[in-house]
Amino acid sequence: MQMNSDQSTVAIYWDFENIHASRLDHTKGAGAYKQSRFTAQEPVVDVEALMEFAASLGSVAINRAYGNWQWFARYREVLLHNAVELIQLFPPGSSAKNGADIKLCLDATEDIIRFPHITNIVIIGGDSDFLPVSQKIKAAGRTLIGLGTRKNTNRHWAKSCHEFRYYENLIEQP
Repeated sequence: MQMNSDQSTVAIYWDFENIHASRLDHTKGAGAYKQSRFTAQEPVVDVEALMEFAASLGSVAINRAYGNWQWFARYREVLLHNAVELIQLFPPGSSAKNGADIKLCLDATEDIIRFPHITNIVIIGGDSDFLPVSQKIKAAGRTLIGLGTRKNTNRHWAKSCHEFRYYENLIEQP
């Protein structure tokens, strides 16, 4: 579903830990991220490819990535180059679960109310936690595009989007 970029405006929300963890496990083996999650992370996400895809949907007006940036500092240059607003989260407790998902969903819901000119919402992440926000986005009449990895994306989340793209398909070389 390619939108006319002359009239379309895009908001991008990155569950950065989710996409990074999925890619790290893909490149280094299952469980690689869990073993290294509290250390500085090597870049494994092609940020430029994801930004190129999002920009093909229209003019990017909102571009936020959620995560604990003390571990993802090595992505700093490429994220700043692409005008990604970094939302710092310090997850409470040892499980460090769902903090980014909740904040991302709250921001996306607030933004569709505050900014009626946003036509396309891109959520980068594969969690089923995004199902409720997909209903809100659709009810607001916006187009929802999901993006995640083939192995780690919840199938219900993918089906809840107007369009879903797999990371692996976006980075394949022609």
